Amino acid sequence: MGSQAEQTNSSKPDIANLGFTPMVKVSGDWDVQKVVEAIPGDAPKTGGQSPLAFFHMIERLKTTKREGWRRFGIERGESISDHMYRMSIISMFAPPSLAKRIDLHKCMKMCLIHDMAELLVGDITPVDGVPKPEKSRRESLTMDFLTKNLFGNKDDAAIGEDIRAIWDEYEDSKTLESQYVHDIDKMELLLQMMEYEKRAEGALDLGEFAYVSSKMTLEETRAWADELLEEREKFWGAKKHVDGVKGVDGGVSEEKAKMQDEYYSRE
Repeated sequence: MGSQAEQTNSSKPDIANLGFTPMVKVSGDWDVQKVVEAIPGDAPKTGGQSPLAFFHMIERLKTTKREGWRRFGIERGESISDHMYRMSIISMFAPPSLAKRIDLHKCMKMCLIHDMAELLVGDITPVDGVPKPEKSRRESLTMDFLTKNLFGNKDDAAIGEDIRAIWDEYEDSKTLESQYVHDIDKMELLLQMMEYEKRAEGALDLGEFAYVSSKMTLEETRAWADELLEEREKFWGAKKHVDGVKGVDGGVSEEKAKMQDEYYSRE
């Protein structure tokens, strides 16, 4: 991957990496305007009479990678929008006992909105050292910018208000819909964890992410997670018979468990 400096300072664009957007870093206190001004190319135009500027900004979700996997050397892993797309599909499969109690249409929208702020904030993980209040501040400012500054006419502005309200509902995590989507967020992570491990044929242990299953709150979604983790145990059990593969217990260190517990406590 080309570094941000290579992409912004080189006299020629890095064609090979046009599908990858590095996290924009700014000096001093984090501020939306600083980030927007540092984005290569023209800054999005605010106050227009169409949502075109918003559409352009959303593209960054397609090209910004989920950072947790990159720590393990997975450079061409899923993007933020990859993650949210599968979440929206998963949300359609609410078991009958849950589906009759929730607004599935809102859940699908919430899946596609909940990480929207990461297009400017980036995917901040528990190991990045950014306190939760600061992470929340950055995301809230970004959602203000996206839903208030990029819509000019009243009809589009109403859609922006709806997007912001759904994002707020997810962040508050008080409604059944938001709790369901929080669980789906973790379920999608567990699925991707195992899929990367299987693709690596036992050469990659992502067991630290299995921890999120303990933070799921709904009986129906916990059942999915339990089934997946049983599948994972069988996979690693079979790999133990292969030379050079030690297997994995899916646990995490006490220090990392505490860090993750603090990070996911709001969920």
